[in-house]
Amino acid sequence: MRAIDLNTITWRKSSHSNSTGGNCLEVSDDLLRAADWHKSSYSNASGGACLEVAANVPSLVPVRDSKDTRLTPLLLTASAWAGFVDGVKAGAL
Repeated sequence: MRAIDLNTITWRKSSHSNSTGGNCLEVSDDLLRAADWHKSSYSNASGGACLEVAANVPSLVPVRDSKDTRLTPLLLTASAWAGFVDGVKAGAL
């Protein structure tokens, strides 16, 4: 798995930033284009259980529908993803 070099991402200053140094926030519109997506082994060709996950985004676990990758992915924290996976393994979800 390759890690994303955050220095190569296109960053832009948020409209909520100001010129006095307060409220400074930069956002990226292309971070997930650099994600290394992997389809779940439970996905199938008939359209069911289609899930892709990217494990190379720092501090986040992006999850998307592999049937329509244009939809906005869910961004989960690593602990939220681990809780989800544990719930699936336990049969709770």
